This record gives sequence, structure tokens and C-alpha cells, in this order.
Amino acid sequence: MDTNDIVQQIDTQISSLQEARAILIGIETKKGPGRSKSTQPQVTTPKKRKLSAKGRAAISVAMKARWAKKRATKAVTKKAPTKSKS
Repeated sequence: MDTNDIVQQIDTQISSLQEARAILIGIETKKGPGRSKSTQPQVTTPKKRKLSAKGRAAISVAMKARWAKKRATKAVTKKAPTKSKS
């Protein structure tokens, strides 16, 4: 056997023992260089909602009715009779 083969086998055994130790302790093992993909947070952009023309028209009608009702209540309160000084 060549000494390089022996060193390679020892390195293989060392890495397998380190992985076994990490599993027993509960630490994730590092498989290779760099950060593993599972630890990176996934960032998702929120999807934009689309409003149909029919929905937009319905909202417009509802808001116009709300504003008309608000104007009507203001007009009634302004026309309320005041006490006379007699």
C-alpha cells in the first residue's frame, strides 16, 4: 500500500467519525464548502392583486352612495331649527 492511500483512508474515516459525532450531538454537518441551501431563508415577493373593472365599478358605486349619505346627514343637521330669543 502506498502512504497516500493510507492517508486518504484515514481522512475518510475521520470525516465519517466527525459526521457521526455531529449527528449524535445534534449539529448539522457541513457537506462541502459554502453555505447549504437549506439554511438560507427563502424570500418571496408578495403578488400584486388585480381588481377587475366590475369590482372597481362596484366599489365606486358604493363609495358614491356613502358620500351622498354623509352629505345628506350634514344637510339635515345644518337645517335644524335654532331657539329664538323671544
